Amino acid sequence: MKYKRVLLKLSGEALLSEDADAGLSLEAAGEIAAEIKAVAKSGVEIAVVIGGGNIFRGAHASASGAIERAQADSIGMLATVINGLALQSALERTGLDARLMTQTPMPSFAEPFIRRRALAHLADGKVLVFAGGTGSPYFSTDTAAALKAVEISAQAILKGTKVDGVYSADPMKDPAAKRYESLKFIDVLTQRLKVMDATAISMCMDHNLPVIVFDVFKEGNLKKVVAGEKLGTVVYG
Repeated sequence: MKYKRVLLKLSGEALLSEDADAGLSLEAAGEIAAEIKAVAKSGVEIAVVIGGGNIFRGAHASASGAIERAQADSIGMLATVINGLALQSALERTGLDARLMTQTPMPSFAEPFIRRRALAHLADGKVLVFAGGTGSPYFSTDTAAALKAVEISAQAILKGTKVDGVYSADPMKDPAAKRYESLKFIDVLTQRLKVMDATAISMCMDHNLPVIVFDVFKEGNLKKVVAGEKLGTVVYG
C-alpha cells in the first residue's frame, strides 16, 4: 500500500439510498463499511470524517433566513453524529473494531476526541469515525476533515464523491467539462473549483497534505486509491 494512514472524507450523501433525496440508509452504510474493511484489513490505519447533509444542511437552512447560521450549524453537527453512529455500527458488523469520537463531548454516544487516544486507537488497528464537525459553527466538515487529518498525521485525505474526480464545471450539466488528473492547491483556490472549501484547502496547502478526489461508490476504488493507483484527481502542494 502506498499510504499507511489515511483520512476518508465522506459527505452525508454517502449514506443515502439511491432513490432518496434525504434520510439515512443502513444498507448504504453497510456498503461503505465493506469498502473500508478491505482497506483496514490490508494493514492501513484509516479514520473517517462523515458529513450530515443527508439529514440537515446548516448553511442551506440559514440562507433561507428561517434560522440563524450558528444554530443551523449546531443542528448540522448533530446530524453528523447520527451518521457516525450508523457507520460505526456498520463497521462493527463487518468485524472491525470502530470507535466514534466527537469534538464536542457527548459521552453517552461517543468518546471525546483526545489526540493521543486517537493515535493509540489507530495503532491498535481500530477504525476511527470522527463526527460533530469542528465543534464550532461556521466551519464545514471539509475543514473538520483537514483539521483531523493534520492532527493524526494522515498521509492523505481521500475525498469520496459520486464523480470520478475534479472537473472544470459540473459534468452533469456541461458535457464539455474537463476532468483534471492533478491540480495544485493554489489553482483550486484561484479558480474556485469545488473540491473542498477554502479554509480546508488552505490548511492542506500549509501542511502539504494531498487530497485525492475519487468515486467512492465504485466497488474496490477505495482500496485502489490507497494502493496508489491513479484514480480521480490528486490535489497537491
